[in-house]
Formats: sequence, C-alpha cells, structure tokens
Amino acid sequence: MKKDLESREDLLKLLTAFYEKVFSDEVIGFFFHKVMQVDLEKHIPIITDFWETVLFQATSYRKNAVEVHTRINDLSPMEEKHFNRWLKLFGETMDEYFEGPTAETAKQRALSIATVMRIKMATPGGLNIKK
Repeated sequence: MKKDLESREDLLKLLTAFYEKVFSDEVIGFFFHKVMQVDLEKHIPIITDFWETVLFQATSYRKNAVEVHTRINDLSPMEEKHFNRWLKLFGETMDEYFEGPTAETAKQRALSIATVMRIKMATPGGLNIKK
C-alpha cells in the first residue's frame, strides 16, 4: 500500500515527478518550456508552497495564481484540452506515488482549481462582473 500525502517532502516528490511529465508532454509541455520558459529549480519550491497552503493550511504561498495564469493565457490561450491534460497527468502522478484521504483531497482540489482557471481564462477580464 502506498502512503498518503503527509508533508512538504511528499509534495516535493509528487510535484517533481509531475512536472517531469508536464515538461515532456506533447499537449501542455510547450506552456512551460516555450511560452514561459519555466526554470524548474525555481518553480518547484513555489508550486510546493502553493500545494502546501492548499492541503496543509500553511501560509507559504503568497502569490496570486490566477494573475500568473492570466499572463500565460494572454501569451498563449489555454483551451479545454490543456486543462484536461493537466488534470490527467496530475491524477496519474498522484496515483503512482500516493493514496489516502489527503491524496484524494489533492485530486479534488486540482479539479476545483482547474475549473476556476477555465472560467477565469475564458471570461474577458476574469470574473470582474459589474452589477
């Protein structure tokens, strides 16, 4: 039986494996190595902060994830297939390394995050709806 996600170290293991897949993926890899030219050594600690905050109520992530993705979307629009692929790779990677309640919560949160991002990237100006 695999262990559940329990620590920052577990997140580092998960996210390192996940981004190795993402970088070489034919559907979404270009966002990371062509559109944004992401430096994984810098990105992994930041994205680990994000997931540590989401899953373990840490306060390590202080950036605006929507703002970052809006800039990416401005350079190369994100499509439904991109979100679906991100979710597929995230779920597969999680299932390879971890299982348990926190791992399941992480997959549910990933779906929620992707859903919100889909909406915000598809709506001009985000969700700033004027009444």
